[in-house]
Amino acid sequence: MDILNTIQSALGSGDKKDDLMSSVIGMIGGQGGLQNLISQFGAKGLGDVIGSWVSTGKNLPISPDQLQSVLGNDTVKNIASKLGMDSNALTSQLSNLIPDVVDKLTPDGKVPQGDMLSKGMEMLGGLFGKK
Repeated sequence: MDILNTIQSALGSGDKKDDLMSSVIGMIGGQGGLQNLISQFGAKGLGDVIGSWVSTGKNLPISPDQLQSVLGNDTVKNIASKLGMDSNALTSQLSNLIPDVVDKLTPDGKVPQGDMLSKGMEMLGGLFGKK
C-alpha cells in the first residue's frame, strides 16, 4: 500500500511512529477536519502550499518553521512533550509527513466530504493504532 510505505519511510519504525501518526490523524481528522487545517494554512499565507498537497500536481515543500507557524507554538510543544521529542525534531518530521498524508487523502485533487474522509482517516488510524 503506497500510503503505508510513505508513512513508514517518513517515520522509520518504533512506538513513536504510532504516536506521531496518531497526532497527525488528530490534526487532520479532528474538529473541522482537513478543511480546518486548510483554513489554518490560508490564514498564515500558506494556502498555496497546502493547496498543492490537495491538488494532483507536485507538492510544494513546507519548512519546519512554517509548519510551526501554522500549528502554533503551544500545539507543537504539547505534541512534542507527549512524544518525548524536541519541538524542532517534531516539526522536521511533520513537515515531511503531513504533505504526504494530505496528498494521499486527496487523490482526486479534492477534499473528500463526509464518509470518504472518515474512511481514509480510519484506514490511517488502523495502520498505526496502539497495540
